[in-house]
Amino acid sequence: MDIVRLIFAILLPPVGVFLQVGFSGAFFLNILLTILGYIPGIIHAVWIIAKR
Repeated sequence: MDIVRLIFAILLPPVGVFLQVGFSGAFFLNILLTILGYIPGIIHAVWIIAKR
């Protein structure tokens, strides 16, 4: 399942974070980071998935 989350983290970062943590602060932070820049959203999503 982590492989699927990582693929989503690269293609659509908020979806990858949502699959890991659901609706939480990390999800909304990732949406903000993805809007501000796609690369920060990817980095944050991969970090959230790898951390847990």
